Order: sequence, then structure tokens, then C-alpha cells
Amino acid sequence: MSKNTLSAGYARIDITPPLGVNIAGYFKERIADTVLDPLEACALAVNDGKKTAVLITLDLCGLYDDVADPWRASIAAKAGIDVADVYIHATHTHQGPITRLDYKNPLNQAYTAYLANKVEDVALLAIADLAPAKMGLGTREAKNIAFIRRYRMKDGSAKTNPGVDNPDIVSPIGETDERVHVLRFDREGKDTLLLINFANHPDVVGGNGISADWPAMTRRFTEKAIDGVKCIFFNGAQGDVNHVNVHPKAGDFNDMFHDFDGCSRGYGHARHIARVVTGAVLSAYDKVEYVDVDSIRTANVSVAIPANKATAEELVLAHKYNDLHNAGRDDLIPYEAMMLTTVVAEAGRMVRLENAPDNFDMPLAAVAIGPVALFGIPGEPFTGVGRGIKEAEGWKMVIPTCNTNNSKGYFPMMDSYDEGGYEARSSSFKAGVAERIVEEGLALLATLANDMPS
Repeated sequence: MSKNTLSAGYARIDITPPLGVNIAGYFKERIADTVLDPLEACALAVNDGKKTAVLITLDLCGLYDDVADPWRASIAAKAGIDVADVYIHATHTHQGPITRLDYKNPLNQAYTAYLANKVEDVALLAIADLAPAKMGLGTREAKNIAFIRRYRMKDGSAKTNPGVDNPDIVSPIGETDERVHVLRFDREGKDTLLLINFANHPDVVGGNGISADWPAMTRRFTEKAIDGVKCIFFNGAQGDVNHVNVHPKAGDFNDMFHDFDGCSRGYGHARHIARVVTGAVLSAYDKVEYVDVDSIRTANVSVAIPANKATAEELVLAHKYNDLHNAGRDDLIPYEAMMLTTVVAEAGRMVRLENAPDNFDMPLAAVAIGPVALFGIPGEPFTGVGRGIKEAEGWKMVIPTCNTNNSKGYFPMMDSYDEGGYEARSSSFKAGVAERIVEEGLALLATLANDMPS
């Protein structure tokens, strides 16, 4: 008979970069000239009386091999836990700094180096905050804020972000997942902790301001609505969804503007998304199902995935477009708006992989908190991946998280490679990558489920 042995801890620190850093998220240079709202690192530590795991979220666009792997190793060494027990996630805000140690801007290099200490700090502070807790779980829906961003057009093609009120749109290609998952940790004599999960692109704000976008707003709105609560947010399988309603009605377009790439954005709309997600969290809060937690289990696996290399013929044009883009001459590439972004991303992928290995390692991670599992995917999976992973048997709840322990780009479903669109044309991986992630993920979660104490 199981019993509850759970403890939980929390920490949060500011990781806002200096002005002048390059902002991540677009194939267009942007230099931060203001701070709209701060970026933060949040950490949730969990312990079953024997094993400790720490789950960290960063208000950044992505994580990469040369930063995430050393961070995890250092945290594990200092905390006295295994590397598999360290789970680091980027919420994927498109208003955060580029975090590469070799990036051309010295400010970005210095910021990324500085982050190593901040990420260690937040992890160790969360572990130090551990206190006895009980966990509850609940699921609600956040309606009409996430939309499939790939569309079938009248000419039979598939386009990503084809623009608001485009008369050539026929129908979306795919299905959204509007579920908001909530874990509530009630602690003895300390703040209640909330883990929130929802899937959508934090590409809502636009411009050159630093912002954590709607995921951080969701944390802050929830904490304002409920006294004595601290929140951590994990983004889900958001590779083919975003915030753009291509057929707005009435006030749907309030607080939005048409941006350079044909995608509509606005800070006020990020606030709207956060309010809707917060509403779902508040609806679940008092009615969570409490469960005993008597085990914390973790697992990592690395899977070889074929690289999406170009042919010799394709590389000729790819080099031309890539050189023009790097020279700042996108005006000489015969496309505009999102199609320009698509061909630039595709050319970059082809050139980047020209001399790359034939296979890449795909690191997958899982953390089980009793009958609930988080499954970490190192990039941007389509919603089909998230839906598939959530079907894992033997769990009360499965929470897929994108950009976890790495950021390796898009993981589109098989049929999207034939259909086209930005995600498949830019993906570093051959068709079948999404289905392989689901297959390997279900196997990993089955192993963890079998290890669950009876």
C-alpha cells in the first residue's frame, strides 16, 4: 500500500539580459532596446525521501548542447544527484536573448556564460526549499487562443502563417490541443506550488523589447489571483500552433498589428492569452485530484535520427540564398513575408547539414512524480507528438514539454514533409522523426510506469 513521502521546493531568480543583446526567434537581426517585462528562471525540486529531481524553466527561446549539457552536469555534481535528475526547459519566448557561447555579439556571449551560475543558483535554492507536500492534479481547457498555423491553400500547397484573412486559405492542417494541465503542491507552512502546462508558441509580442511573453504573464496573473502561490510554467508540443486567428471577428484583432513576416502580433494579445490560460488554472485549482507520491523516477535515452540532408542539385540554390541572407540582401531573394522566412530557413538547413553526420542523437528525458510523468523533447514537436505521448498507459497524467535539455528545431509529422511549409522545410531531421519520438517516448514511459511502486 503506497503512502505519501513527497517533498517539494521552489525558487525563482531574475535573468533579464542587458540592452544591446541580439534577440532570438526570427531570421532577422533584432537588438534589444527596452525591457517590457523581466525574464526569470524558475525551479521546482521534488524528493521522495530518497531521490531528488529538479525541474527548471528559463524564459529563453532555446537551449543548446554547449550550454545545457554542462549546466546539467554542474548542477548534478553540486547537488549530489544524477544528471538524469536535472530537467531544464526553455519556454521559447521569441523576445529573449540568443544563448550561444560562440555568438558574434560579445554581450550575448557574456550573458550566456553568466547564465551558468544563475541556473545553478535557482536549482540549488529550490532543493534547499524542500518541504513536505501533497500533490494534486487537474486538467481544464483554454479555448480559442491556440490555432494551427499550417493551412491548406486553394492551389493545393501548404503554408505556414499565410496571413490574416487570406482569401486563398482553405482549411487548417492539424488539430490543436487546448488542454491546460495543472499540478498543485500543498506544502506544510510554505507557499503552495503550481506547475502549469499548455502548448502554444510564445511568439506574440514582436519588436525589439525583452519579454517573457504570455508564459510568464500566466505565472504572474495566477500568483496575483491566489494568495500564497508560486508558479512554474512548462510549454508543450507547440511546433505547429501559434496565437494567430486567421479569420478574426469582432474584437479578435484588438491589441494586434500586422508584422513584417505576415504574422500578427501584439503585447496586449500576449496578456489576453495569459488571462485565458490563467482562467483554466483557476478553474482547476480547488478541484484537483490528490494522489500519494512515494517515488521520484527519472530516465534519459538518446536515439539516432537521420539528418535531413540536401541533394547536390538543391545545394546550389541553397548556397546562393544563404549567402544573400548572411550578406543582408534578403531583397534579392524572390519571396516575401513568411515564404521568405521559409526559403531562408530551408537554405540555412541545407548548408548547415552539408558536411554534417548522417544521423543526429536525439536526447529524450522523463521525470516521474508518482503517477505523473513529464516527458522532455529537445525541440519543437507538432501537436500530434504531444497527443501521442499523452496516451501513454499507466499514468494519471503525462505532460510533454518542448525545448527540454536541448533545442534541435522542429519535429513535424510524417505527412507534413510532402505537404511543405516552414517547419518541415527547415527541420534538420528526415520524415519520421515525430513518429519516432512518440514510439521511443511511449517505450521510455512504459519502463518508468513498470517501476512505479504498487
